[in-house]
Amino acid sequence: MADMSYDELDGQIWFNGELLPWSEARVHVLTHGLHYASAVFEGERVYEGEIFELTAHTERLVNSAKILDFEIPYTVAEIDAACRQVVADNGITDGYVRPIAWRGSEMMGVSAQANRINLAIAVWEWPSYFDMEARLKGIRLQTSTWRRPDPATAPVHSKAAGLYMICTLSKHAAESNGYDDALMLDWRGQVAECTGANIFFKMDGKLHTPTPDCFLDGITRRTVIKLAEARGYEVVERVIMPDELARAEEVFVTGTAAEVTPVGVIDDMEFTVGDACKAMMEDYDAVVRRKANTG
Repeated sequence: MADMSYDELDGQIWFNGELLPWSEARVHVLTHGLHYASAVFEGERVYEGEIFELTAHTERLVNSAKILDFEIPYTVAEIDAACRQVVADNGITDGYVRPIAWRGSEMMGVSAQANRINLAIAVWEWPSYFDMEARLKGIRLQTSTWRRPDPATAPVHSKAAGLYMICTLSKHAAESNGYDDALMLDWRGQVAECTGANIFFKMDGKLHTPTPDCFLDGITRRTVIKLAEARGYEVVERVIMPDELARAEEVFVTGTAAEVTPVGVIDDMEFTVGDACKAMMEDYDAVVRRKANTG
């Protein structure tokens, strides 16, 4: 798949209520979502044929659309059913699901009240987001020059396509400098998240994670907090400043794509992949597989 463009994959995509051959799921070049970023999406993982936390993802998708001032013309239950259908019909056992909703091409301009709201759901086989060897020794992060925006300037609690532009810029810059991903601060200079994952720090035996007041409170993040507390770790959500990172004993990131991935380097600081990282990796893998087996 690495040598093939995503528009050349085989299979079917659920598109506005019907399954289409992969190559026929197209939108017009004058689609509002392309020009003005009026699109919201989700990323979901399939484990052993079951989508992990499907309804939570669908509810967030619907809420993201509302934040962007449009309503997806399907219920949560209908979207859940469509996601399961496209997974089953494509024969995916372990993979990735991408629902996306966007304003169509009926109006071209900033104003778009009359545009059709479209919904498509694609699924494909997808391995670990980060190379397994990199995961086991810890990925390398570089602090980005781009900042997560003030909630007064952007719809930060929506999983909106436009908010990922600075993530792409940040990740490209990090990769060009030999890193795997970027660590992003917020507009105040506080530690926020990575380009597609939340972040945790083990300090003084506790797990600390930034308060998600200007970025998504990830579904994987919430799952890992529960798992950590079940292990007996105290989880502290708080303001974390960059000058505190040097005293962290361990660091890991969490996300649907990243799952639980240890961090070995942030800029010129090095960290050990220790017991907390390994425990959270094992516990998360166990819970997603268990839920897959129980449906």
